[in-house]
Amino acid sequence: MAPTRKNSDDTDGLTARAFEEVGEKWSLLIVREATHGATRFDDFSRLGIASNILAARLARLVDYGILERRPTVDRANTKGYHLTAKGEALYPVIVALTQWSDDWHAPDGKAPIILVDAATGAPVEPIAVRAANGPALSYAGVRFAPGPGAHPATVALIAERNRKVLGQT
Repeated sequence: MAPTRKNSDDTDGLTARAFEEVGEKWSLLIVREATHGATRFDDFSRLGIASNILAARLARLVDYGILERRPTVDRANTKGYHLTAKGEALYPVIVALTQWSDDWHAPDGKAPIILVDAATGAPVEPIAVRAANGPALSYAGVRFAPGPGAHPATVALIAERNRKVLGQT
């Protein structure tokens, strides 16, 4: 697995690691295609990515535990790519990016695809950061607090962020 880099905005490097694993266009598009049912190399190649880059990205997503190779049902002796639990946990990220893109890039504000609940047919609610049972919050409505894994440098970073964004001392 590739080494993780430190990021001055994230003392513990966790956000930097997430971006390292899936923060470039092809990786997120591959994950999106997997949520659309793609499992075979040929399925992913419809993205228009060069074969060598696709092979490298698929291998990297397997190395990071986002995809796994396992036998396919429809073809004997063939392994396909399938999302792991870690990969499935990216689904809200894919939906949030899709909804954001629909809001900001869809021609005339008309989304090409509407997500609906498979059981009820009701439209899926927009992804948002929310207070418990409350309204959507922007970054300026969220205060950071040290978590159980926080280091002293993280505590200082949190205090500085809250001061700058929320005006708290």
